[in-house]
Amino acid sequence: MRILHTSDWHLGRSFHGEGLLGAQRAYVDHLIETVETEQVDLVVVSGDVYDRALPPVDAVALADDAFTRLAASRARVVITSGNHDSARRLGFSSRLVDAAGVHLRTDAGRVDEPVLLEDEHGSVAVYGIPYLEPEVLKHAWDLPRRSHHAALAEAMRRIRADLAGRPASTRSVVMAHAFVAGGLPSESERDIAVGGISVVPLDLFEGISYTALGHLHGRATLSRSVRYSGSPLAYSFSEAGHLKGSWLVDLEAAGLAGARFVEAPVPRALGCLEGTIEDLLTETRFTAHEDSWVRATLTDPVRPAQAMDRLRARFPHALALRFVPRGGPEPATRPTTSGRSAHQITLDFVGHVRGAPANSEESALLQHAVECCSEDPDLVVQRDAVVSG
Repeated sequence: MRILHTSDWHLGRSFHGEGLLGAQRAYVDHLIETVETEQVDLVVVSGDVYDRALPPVDAVALADDAFTRLAASRARVVITSGNHDSARRLGFSSRLVDAAGVHLRTDAGRVDEPVLLEDEHGSVAVYGIPYLEPEVLKHAWDLPRRSHHAALAEAMRRIRADLAGRPASTRSVVMAHAFVAGGLPSESERDIAVGGISVVPLDLFEGISYTALGHLHGRATLSRSVRYSGSPLAYSFSEAGHLKGSWLVDLEAAGLAGARFVEAPVPRALGCLEGTIEDLLTETRFTAHEDSWVRATLTDPVRPAQAMDRLRARFPHALALRFVPRGGPEPATRPTTSGRSAHQITLDFVGHVRGAPANSEESALLQHAVECCSEDPDLVVQRDAVVSG
């Protein structure tokens, strides 16, 4: 049996203000093509179909198109909800669409009800574990503690109990949306820590033929049979070095036969560039990123004026700008605000973050802004008096 493992589509998400729906639509096209060309029998989507619980209508339309095309393909499909999804909304009419060969598993109470498939070697039981919220399940499942470990351990106990009642030849696939030890987070995942702890141990999945993980956006092989597919697109500059795609997994009679990674189309490369603004605008080593989405880290001692506009002359898709001066003046100690006007405080702020004072035009603009925000333009900030009063 051939399985295509994908996750974390995050339909409806943007990248630093750039819409990604076209790129997400291209990924769906790629997915359908892979199902046919690689003769895939089962597609598993391990959570975070959407980027938020109330997705925009165009994201819902794309998901509807993807599920409809998958239902018409040669493959069966199992989809679970992630921490970004609304389990109730994603799982709407799940019992009805089961008949179409698309199986939505969003109810924690059904983790031990597998989707059963057959091949020449016998049965494959696919268990879809949605994102498990410890706070909710601690009482519903009578967990010993409120933690991801306790919730996922109970889900796996229930799954193993169901497997124990099936023929010994039954192979198992488990889908889970969690932070499993050995995976590396990026900047684009939402924190799911409970009590400061979000990681669950890898040994929870021992004995399972294949475990298809979702949540972390970087692909990872935690063991031969436990893998993250990662997100199909980059959703933060921390993913600039990621290879995006899906795992193509083969099961034989004894279990996992092998897995290989199928690369997804890249809408636009990411470039994390660093140097002075003159370096970035002139050096040939940055030429390869002239069509990339760029995050620039400027190291000039003094923050350059109109830096983003200047950068976009060479890098029209520059999206993010950071300032990390090298060799510049030491940061000034925080000045007191007592007895100083709001205008003087704003001038101090500009000088502090830029490393140079505001010019006369900027000073006048700041004065006008302060006056527009104050009932009394001559108001002097008296922090000590306010605190004592």
